Amino acid sequence: MQLVCLDLEGVLVPEIWIEFAQRTNIPELRRTTRDEPDYDKLMKYRLDLLAQHRLGLPDIQKVISDMGPMAGAKAFLDELRRRYQVIILSDTFYEFAMPLMAQLGMPTLFCHKLEADANGTLVNYHLRMPDQKREAVKRFKELNFKVIAAGDSYNDTAMLGEAHAGILFHPPENVIREFPQFPVTMNYAELGAEIDKAGGKI
Repeated sequence: MQLVCLDLEGVLVPEIWIEFAQRTNIPELRRTTRDEPDYDKLMKYRLDLLAQHRLGLPDIQKVISDMGPMAGAKAFLDELRRRYQVIILSDTFYEFAMPLMAQLGMPTLFCHKLEADANGTLVNYHLRMPDQKREAVKRFKELNFKVIAAGDSYNDTAMLGEAHAGILFHPPENVIREFPQFPVTMNYAELGAEIDKAGGKI
């Protein structure tokens, strides 16, 4: 049995925090792990900013639902799910991703969870587990799945390396240079073809 694991942001939907920052005109929300490598500090910084701007979970979900998936993403995913079982592994949060999942036909998503108070203000976040993308692939392999994984950035490379076959999708140049072992695809046609090629080998 073959299983395809896809990253979410940068593969099927825009980078949520960056897009959200643009749509709300809060540039400070563009801050990423490149700027603050301590993820706990980064998330607390983001939650504080949302509270300062009085953006509750319903407001955030409305903005995210207006983003929509990337062009061609739903058609690609629909076609891929006809040929493979597909699971999306992401470091986003269910509360952010669900409006976009609805637009993608509700594929299976493993990610993390946010905590809101009675007023809808986000007060905390909860990681499902550390390094959850790679750990999920390891468990799928233990269940005798042949795993093909695709992602776009550094935080996907552990998952790609753990899979039987890893594929980069529209990655930045520094990731291409640093991880030459992974084939590079730049659009959905190329990604679908590379997945099928890997599926024929594993």
